[in-house]
Amino acid sequence: MDRYARWNALLEMLTDNGRVSVEAAAERLDVSQATIRRDFDQLAQQQMITRTRGGAVANGVSYDLPLRYKTAKHSAEKQRIGAAAAALVTPGTVVGLNGGTTSTEVARALAVRPDLNTSAEGAQLTVVTNALNIANELLVRSRMKVVVAGGVVRPKSFELVGPLGGALLREVTLDVALLGVDAIDPQLGAAAHHEGEAAMNNLMVARAKRVVIIADSSKLGGHAFARICPVERVETLVTDSGAAPEIVDAFRAAGVQVICA
Repeated sequence: MDRYARWNALLEMLTDNGRVSVEAAAERLDVSQATIRRDFDQLAQQQMITRTRGGAVANGVSYDLPLRYKTAKHSAEKQRIGAAAAALVTPGTVVGLNGGTTSTEVARALAVRPDLNTSAEGAQLTVVTNALNIANELLVRSRMKVVVAGGVVRPKSFELVGPLGGALLREVTLDVALLGVDAIDPQLGAAAHHEGEAAMNNLMVARAKRVVIIADSSKLGGHAFARICPVERVETLVTDSGAAPEIVDAFRAAGVQVICA
């Protein structure tokens, strides 16, 4: 059982019982107590549960992790990318964030940063997103201002697409757009498989002062159906340490700052 499957099982146990001990969880999932303690600590760090002496209690938030995140590929790499991308965000700014597994890790990393959750005037972070799961991640864990673009929901990505959301995006200005993509190439630029998602992402790019692409190394040098933006519009690429040196050099030669998390 991988970590995401364990986490989902632990959260379901907490939903049913309200409280779970380390010993009971370890026996139920057939893993060591040390593994359960680490899982509880990580879930508590993400503000999904509250740690107690010898176990954990429910936080009263929604625990049903979407299916695509239970079996997400390259999950460790995406967590590192999420943390590195979130570190680029400063208090009081307006951030655009699209959907996807990597963007979800960015949202989780943003949500647990105390300096971004203050309600002081001018310091509150504003996140503009077209993804329902991203909005939920932020709403249940933070006090950020969350703005959701309208549109038609795509079940596979939880993203809202179409002209309704485009109308809102055309009226806002983003300090930085943090965008997950299906592919990014030093010559072809960033792209998505679905034209509706690409169109929404392109609008975020058009309204952003800075564009940061977040993509694990499996997406570098690839191509997808619909272009989001040319590589010249990308300021920074945040990827993982598994990226091939030659592709990293190609992006840097194209003028893109590359961060390998």
